[in-house]
Amino acid sequence: MMQDYEALDRLDRRILHELQIDGKLTNSALAERVSLSESACLRRVRRLEESGMLRGYVALVDQSRAGYPDNVFVNITLESQQQADLSAFETEVRKLPEVMECYLMSGEADYLLRVVVSDARDYERIHSRFLTRLPGVDRVHSSFALRTVTKKTELPVRRNA
Repeated sequence: MMQDYEALDRLDRRILHELQIDGKLTNSALAERVSLSESACLRRVRRLEESGMLRGYVALVDQSRAGYPDNVFVNITLESQQQADLSAFETEVRKLPEVMECYLMSGEADYLLRVVVSDARDYERIHSRFLTRLPGVDRVHSSFALRTVTKKTELPVRRNA
């Protein structure tokens, strides 16, 4: 069973590249693009799935058309960095549907969140009703993104170093 990136060969990387571009490719189309037989291609895809390298398939919804044109990046500092406090915060922040990403950080803030909102008023609601009431929150610092310069969904699939 494949453990990590180093175990990928050229064909595995090509399969990952093609599926990241179009996850709805049929096995037949994918096999043609990577120059494999359909059965060999399907075996490789199943192995990539079983190993966890391919974690799933999703549809990308247009954020603006879904009613969330704005991104707010939020730095949150907790009162305490004890494991129980971090866990309590993480459990609750996962429940907020507008929080698209949450990272435990090094540096001044403990967490960095990407929150999607319809406008400033919507963010004010989320800030006052939810973010400031999360367990252990000491400080919340928010920055509205003015525009997205680049946003990728495809991870680079490079050759082994």
